[in-house]
Amino acid sequence: MTETNAGERLSIARLIMMPALITLAVSLLRLVGELEHWSKVLFNPTAGGGAAIVGITWLAFIFGVYFALKLAGAGQGPASTGKAIGFAVLGFLLVFAGVFLAFGPKPAFPGKMVVGLLVMAVGGAVPFISWPVLAKALAAYGYAARIPVAVIMFFAIRGNWGTHYDVLPPGYTGPTSFWGEYLAIGLLPQLVFWVAFTITTGSLFGSVASAVAHRGKAAAHATS
Repeated sequence: MTETNAGERLSIARLIMMPALITLAVSLLRLVGELEHWSKVLFNPTAGGGAAIVGITWLAFIFGVYFALKLAGAGQGPASTGKAIGFAVLGFLLVFAGVFLAFGPKPAFPGKMVVGLLVMAVGGAVPFISWPVLAKALAAYGYAARIPVAVIMFFAIRGNWGTHYDVLPPGYTGPTSFWGEYLAIGLLPQLVFWVAFTITTGSLFGSVASAVAHRGKAAAHATS
């Protein structure tokens, strides 16, 4: 499954446009649901979101598969789906190692959050090695999804809305000024961790889906 120019090359902007709009709609629905105190199963206002059903985290998996299949169908698949899966797993592990470094209680050392964020960024870059066009699409989608959330969090923290966009996590010991808090729980996590998470998980699910689809086509050709 070589990444090639064969077929019509897909524009990343066009590829992510509808997923980005859907994601924005879900983010706004989530905000309204929390402000209106709708079901906590669907709209959990606790710190981190409490794995609420209505949320955009799950969309990284879905759109990772969507992007991968569209790109592979246009002749822009990876040279090796096995390597694509492997590098996605490696990136995912690095992202969560970065989370542990940045936000875990130990090890404690000066600048640990910066080091952790750098490790997350490196993890997010790893999938570019094996399937760069998919990683680019997921990075673009990740920023399109997370910049609006960062904007919502700015106003939520400013206004103490009582949503998962502004509630401090348990045991929070970071800055308490508005800008310090916004950087610590809003801007940096959204634009570093969540984008890296989107790239790595989307690449993993997308690469697996692409491998399954490719094998299905190969089996169909073999029996036809």
